[in-house]
Amino acid sequence: MLGNEAVAWGAYEAGVTVATAYPGTPSTEITETIAKYQEVYCEWAPNEKVALEVAAGAAIGGARALCAMKHVGLNVAADPLFTLSYTGINGGLVIVVADDPGMHSSQNEQDSRFYARAANLPMLEPSDAQECRDFLVEAFSLSEKFDCPVLVRLSTRVAHTRSVVETGERKVVPLRDYVKNIPKYVMMPGMARRRHEEVEKRTALLAAAANTFPWNRVERGAGETGVVTSGIAYQYAREVFGDVSYLKLGMVYPFPEKLAAAFAQEVKELYVVEEAEPFLEAQIKQMGQKAKGKELLPVTGELSPALLRERIFGEKPQTDQQPGEEIPVRPPVMCPGCPHRGVFYVLKKLRLTVTGDIGCYTLGALPPNEALDACVCMGASIGMLHGMEKARGREFIKKAVAVIGDSTFIHSGITGLIDIVYNKGISTVIILDNATTGMTGHQDHPGTGRTVRGMPAEKLDPAVLAKAVGVRRVKVVDPFAVAELQKTVREETQAGEPSVIIARRPCALLERAEKHVVVRVNEEKCRQCRQCLALGCPAVVEKEGRIQINEALCAGCLLCTKLCPFGAVERVER
Repeated sequence: MLGNEAVAWGAYEAGVTVATAYPGTPSTEITETIAKYQEVYCEWAPNEKVALEVAAGAAIGGARALCAMKHVGLNVAADPLFTLSYTGINGGLVIVVADDPGMHSSQNEQDSRFYARAANLPMLEPSDAQECRDFLVEAFSLSEKFDCPVLVRLSTRVAHTRSVVETGERKVVPLRDYVKNIPKYVMMPGMARRRHEEVEKRTALLAAAANTFPWNRVERGAGETGVVTSGIAYQYAREVFGDVSYLKLGMVYPFPEKLAAAFAQEVKELYVVEEAEPFLEAQIKQMGQKAKGKELLPVTGELSPALLRERIFGEKPQTDQQPGEEIPVRPPVMCPGCPHRGVFYVLKKLRLTVTGDIGCYTLGALPPNEALDACVCMGASIGMLHGMEKARGREFIKKAVAVIGDSTFIHSGITGLIDIVYNKGISTVIILDNATTGMTGHQDHPGTGRTVRGMPAEKLDPAVLAKAVGVRRVKVVDPFAVAELQKTVREETQAGEPSVIIARRPCALLERAEKHVVVRVNEEKCRQCRQCLALGCPAVVEKEGRIQINEALCAGCLLCTKLCPFGAVERVER
């Protein structure tokens, strides 16, 4: 199994009743897998905050519940997370968060272990797929024993690495009785103060239990070197250090101080090997123990066996690349036929300031489009544009727009649009509606009309929603109708009131309505103006001084045929 698949199986085996999530790499496959188990209610929520609130309601209601997200999603869910630490749970509640060291598909590489410490919640960290299964089963028991949510932290390599997993049978866990308990679950200040005292008592009990927690183990080896490690870093350390002693931590918070102190006394040289921040290292040094860690290893990016050998033992990494040999760069690009391409072509042509958002369309910042000016987090594009207007004035904002995807708009863009209307802004928002959650792998959302299991559902219409929050000017256009789109953008940015443009066309990877159509360049008509190259479509290439269409890549969207001023790019039947 993949680590993510093993997480899903572990939750299933532990008798989980409700599973919620918002898709985000590298956590997405957890929910996609658990959706296959008909015994579990499963949903894609509009965002991570809602997902955790639904899971919390299920847990307080007496069921075992799972909530999954990526690391930046935990920021969105932080509000309920911290207070759920106060209320506690009834049925077990496990929150799986997948960190992304190296930022393979993320805008930062934050370390989620600090959330465990800040919220006073236990956190487990598996190092392979077997432990993903085992730790999920353990996490539900731990949650119910200590009456609190339990965090399970993955990293990209654990989530997306496949290994053998020994599984068991699903456990039938009956619903716990629900008993009304206002002092426990209603967090008004007076009640919350008393619950905070309970949190501190629980944390002390967890800290003591961490020293005997079965997944915190000492592996004794030869020599006088010891390594403290966890997660995927444990695998790298075993490969590089070999037969030395290891303190392998399965529970990274609370930290097992007595166990760590005893281990440190057994060795003469102590290393701490961990990705991201010196979380374990800081706790060891606070105990007065000497250890080598981040003075040798980076806090940025991923670790690897080669990096450990180089930084700790001074061994230069082996490579098959010959001196002077150049490896071609292959930057990410929007797919052939991507509906976002027409939007960014127009925005660049109009020389607009563009606040962007998280999704496939973030690639609009790269050459040749280079159309985005900023991208921070999910939903931020709309609020940032409104802030620019309030800072720089109405004339500036008439030459600026925000772009946001349909799934991201539902996730956290709606409130930004309400803010523009309520506070008398005049900004123009372009919703790039490609009918899916594209970048994470084409998951459904409330705007697709299908659930996580593909069942029909009420379909949210962003045009109707925009009007409902007070936007009077709402236009729906095809992003491949370039002339109409350009005219619409010009009109709406000059309107002097809030406006929404919905650029609607399905993702090219979902629907290819004209699969039998390709385009070719008529060399007799071509004047080498290179206008077609401005689209940045990977199917349009310049080779040996001639413009050509790679038919193997061409999606038949015909966008390039609409831009050639000489009619040299022609539609051809296969």
